[in-house]
Amino acid sequence: MKLLPVISLLALTSATSALDNGLMRTPPMGWMSWERFRCNIDCENDPKNCISENLFRDMADRLAEDGWKEMGYDHVMIDDCWSSMLRDKDGRLQPDPQRFPGGIAKLARYLHDRGLKLGIYGDLGTHTCGGYPGTTLDKIDTDAQTFASWGVDFLKLDGCYSNEEEQQKGYPLMSKALNATGRPIGYSCSWPAYRGGLPPSVNYTLLGEICNLWRNYDDIQDSWDSVQDITDWFFDNQEILQPEAGPGRWNDPDMLIIGNFGLSVDQSRSQMALWAIMAAPLIMSNNLRTLSSEARAILQNGAAIAINQDPMGVQGRRLLQERSQIEVYWRPLSQSASALVFLSRRQDMPYRYHTSLAKLNYTAGSYEAYDVFTGKTLSGLSAATEFTVSINPSGVVMWYVYPKMHYEHPHAIVHMVWICVKRGSVPIAVIPPFHH
Repeated sequence: MKLLPVISLLALTSATSALDNGLMRTPPMGWMSWERFRCNIDCENDPKNCISENLFRDMADRLAEDGWKEMGYDHVMIDDCWSSMLRDKDGRLQPDPQRFPGGIAKLARYLHDRGLKLGIYGDLGTHTCGGYPGTTLDKIDTDAQTFASWGVDFLKLDGCYSNEEEQQKGYPLMSKALNATGRPIGYSCSWPAYRGGLPPSVNYTLLGEICNLWRNYDDIQDSWDSVQDITDWFFDNQEILQPEAGPGRWNDPDMLIIGNFGLSVDQSRSQMALWAIMAAPLIMSNNLRTLSSEARAILQNGAAIAINQDPMGVQGRRLLQERSQIEVYWRPLSQSASALVFLSRRQDMPYRYHTSLAKLNYTAGSYEAYDVFTGKTLSGLSAATEFTVSINPSGVVMWYVYPKMHYEHPHAIVHMVWICVKRGSVPIAVIPPFHH
């Protein structure tokens, strides 16, 4: 197997039809409330951490003021437990009046004034997973119009308290209803996660035509075991899932939990690297007000984000699972570049892994490799050059690999830091030779 034909094949198999709303041509980025703040509605005793307009304004301030927006993190997403327990007199959803006294439209304006987008949560069923009013089939048009009237930019539609027939009808109907509002609203469908995530129960051709992204598998929890479980499921099923992703249509392995309580620094780098290889949405769920410097450095790593946001939009693959408990992942990128991740599943000590690019299916030639997390460049690599990487337990080494002959300056890769050049509202990954 040769690298360049494989890149062409993967690009071809990923060029499937996508929801025609022009949105999310690269994986969406931002912040979501669920994993970190769940359904905490106790604003009397825990006012800073309860699901309220104050929490979302705080996170919007952090995205706007702490460098996140410039890196591409431009969505603030409300998850479950935001609404009143009752619809209004006209049958419309309404926010809880104590926790969102200003209303959702005012919160949306607050975000838009800061160059951010607002996401909201709904559920295709009688109730949301948290027990709040759901969107039954007869309420789809009403709720789509309500969200649009509030200035919402993104909808996550869950599937609790609905059956297979309702999901089969409801998810496509909501897609049509959102488009009919005339407002660009990104659409995340949880449908596959309720049908086992795989064909024949899941029709990914249809999903790509109606949704911008979809949750395939279980919710992430704040633990390394959860990250590993999700990673294993996605790559064990990569032959099915990998061809389904592409610009405007993404597999979603769930939120980034970096900066919470369950991951070490090495494990945090591992999640960031694996999500970048998967072309996954980079949706953080953490407390941006108290984030450690280590977590912030990982989440704002320019090279990792550039790899994730590569405009080709080809999802990566697992190449190898070694008996040494080292795994190798690979993703083709624009400009004949690629990304490699060396992951250790070991729990004992750093492991020195020996290999060459040729053993990883690279064609003959001269390459350079930029280490995403150390910032060092390894020059003078031929495909046959043997090299060694030292990988910490449950850690990664991540490389951005590019053919040296394409670049005149041997240190061109340092310009990977210029990653999120804004063209409109879409972050474009700038890969050497850095055409602007």
